[in-house]
Amino acid sequence: MTHSINHHLSEKLIAGYAAGTLPEAVNLIIASHISLCDTCRAEVEAHEAVGGAIMERVESAEVSEACLSGALDLIRNGAWSALDQRVAAPDPVLPAPLRDYVGGTLDDVNWRPVGMGVKQAVLETSSEATARLLYIPAGTAVPDHGHSGMELTLVLKGAFSDELDRFARGDIEIAHEDMQHTPIADVSEDCICLAVTDAPLKFKGLLPRLMQPFLKI
Repeated sequence: MTHSINHHLSEKLIAGYAAGTLPEAVNLIIASHISLCDTCRAEVEAHEAVGGAIMERVESAEVSEACLSGALDLIRNGAWSALDQRVAAPDPVLPAPLRDYVGGTLDDVNWRPVGMGVKQAVLETSSEATARLLYIPAGTAVPDHGHSGMELTLVLKGAFSDELDRFARGDIEIAHEDMQHTPIADVSEDCICLAVTDAPLKFKGLLPRLMQPFLKI
């Protein structure tokens, strides 16, 4: 059941998700958010219902016999194995869509240190955008940075604050090119987030800039 979530998806992201036009990493963070947020889940369902109604009014097009045969061959030969459903163990931190990518629970995450106690785990998605899990120790700040594109951050555990507001479990922050911020984890608890970027971040500090190519941030 959803608790108090104060920061939601934009109308543009909801429409893109319902239409299936977003990169895999963006779809992942939206699916994870709506698994926690009743409000955004209802918005997505409303968009999907409208899309379904429109599809019903569209004239059908004939599909060649060769096209159908080719699709059936792909299924028989296992070329769509990526669509196989895996049963992941329950986890109090990771939503179900995210557990599928991790391959289990939070204990199965392959964390890599990035400095100051912060750790990350880059998830395997398509190249249009990057998804990573972030572990930020209580009271620790992520280096001050701007954005070359969009950054979406979903809080899974704990909370963080920046120049915009405070974000707790289920909240999603949407940052664009005009935003510069320094997220700081609450002192009371370590913070775990799912972050998605479609372009490199812009760090002010020299050390983060030097490490950036190696960390794929």
